[in-house]
Amino acid sequence: MDVTKVVIPAAGLGTRFLPITKSVPKEMLPLLEKPAIQYIVEEALAGSLRNIFFITSRGKESLSDYFDASLQLDLLLHEQQQKSKLAVVQELESIRRQANFAYIRQHEPLGLGHAVLMAQPCIGKEYFGVMLPDDIIMGKDSGIGALIRIARQEKASVIAVQEVPASCISSYGIVGIKKQITPNLCQVSQVVEKPNPEDAPSNLAIVGRYILSSKIFASLEEVGSFAEGELQLTEGIAHMIRNGEKVFAYKIPGMRYDVGTPIGWLKAILGIAMQHPYYAKHMASILAELNTANSLLYNSSKAIEHSL
Repeated sequence: MDVTKVVIPAAGLGTRFLPITKSVPKEMLPLLEKPAIQYIVEEALAGSLRNIFFITSRGKESLSDYFDASLQLDLLLHEQQQKSKLAVVQELESIRRQANFAYIRQHEPLGLGHAVLMAQPCIGKEYFGVMLPDDIIMGKDSGIGALIRIARQEKASVIAVQEVPASCISSYGIVGIKKQITPNLCQVSQVVEKPNPEDAPSNLAIVGRYILSSKIFASLEEVGSFAEGELQLTEGIAHMIRNGEKVFAYKIPGMRYDVGTPIGWLKAILGIAMQHPYYAKHMASILAELNTANSLLYNSSKAIEHSL
């Protein structure tokens, strides 16, 4: 099984981050010195996914601009001999050499299932990846690469899952277990979108990584013909299972950050900084100073108030 293509749905409006997302795509918000979307692309390339299809919408032109070459910037940095900044440019050049980018416009926000369905002409009859930019997964190895290995082993679709507490279950698609293969791998019996905790078939929540058979497209088309409102990807996966297609769930390794909300974004910045070879020591110093006079963070006791 050769998996070389990945779909990255990036057409969402990012309303939780308004007003900044009125002009800046949510996927371009920075996590330290890199935008969130670069972490996704780097994970895809580390998993040997070279053909990358972005599903975009109006106002997302900066996504394609970011990965394009900028001759003016390159010349300026070379003239100024700014070695550290040249290294950043070379990093992006390396991404461009490895990846083939294509951009597909989703004209209406009709759901994740609809966004994936738009990539059908580019995928054909192959297995392919889906990576959601809201989920940043940091680990020793590529998260999507781990799913590819499972897909090859089982010759079937694989979705990434993570155990979540009962209080979070209603925010996720939840899988039911048909057969436990290993402690981290199971065959899926059903997929339920955002169930009440008492109705959930397990505590295994779907997170934003998938390796899917091309049969998902027929299922999405079938479900979509009866759907009211948005077409969800979980509906297509559930349809495949009901029609005899094997689907597996794998507890994806690594640390997952949900950058789809401002609080999750802040957690990701702090978490990534604490693991960064340069920023980690500075984070340790900042945290050690939290309750001291040297802390630059807000402390009500330091607030100076006066009137003229």
